[in-house]
Amino acid sequence: MSVDRDGVNVVSILGNDYTIKAPEGEQQTLMAATVMLKAALADTKRKYPSLIGDKLLVLAALNLCSQQIELKQQHKQELDRYQEQVSATVDVIERTIGQS
Repeated sequence: MSVDRDGVNVVSILGNDYTIKAPEGEQQTLMAATVMLKAALADTKRKYPSLIGDKLLVLAALNLCSQQIELKQQHKQELDRYQEQVSATVDVIERTIGQS
């Protein structure tokens, strides 16, 4: 990935160059996303060596989206569990204060 002085980034994916202007301060995020996409493409290509071009890109993107959905679901479950723990602790504190 290359960046010019105007903050325009050139990203090469599957042999094609894409010119992307990242908002100020977001170049690192764009670089990380590019690395993640390239890794997903390489992983998908290893699993399905006959895929090329758009089909490879779409399957890699769907895999990334699926991973994101799973992470969001796990995060929600953890938040729910923590909320239950906090609520239980608050109940214990309220009962303890009420007994004083």
